[in-house]
Amino acid sequence: MLVAAPLMMMLAAAPQGGDAVGAGRKAYSECLSKEVQPALDKKVGLSEFQSTLKSKCATKETAFRTAIVADDKASGMSDKDAQADADDQISEYMDKITGEFEDYSKPGG
Repeated sequence: MLVAAPLMMMLAAAPQGGDAVGAGRKAYSECLSKEVQPALDKKVGLSEFQSTLKSKCATKETAFRTAIVADDKASGMSDKDAQADADDQISEYMDKITGEFEDYSKPGG
């Protein structure tokens, strides 16, 4: 799918912190990516798209978050810092996919 190519490139370039983190990252990014084209086809708005992502990818997001936090804490990071790192990584994926959605939603996009 051409639409998700930038997110998949981001996935390929992302550091793999461990098997659980890598698997969680892949599953989460794939879940996000597969929601773009159906949303574009339905011509949904950004807020509806974001809600769809949150509901359809919640389980994958939780698994990704859990893996990040566990890996960070195993590396000596505090719980607070590990949670912040997980928040940042998840936000980065959400920002990227919503940005792509917005770009492709524009006329001629």
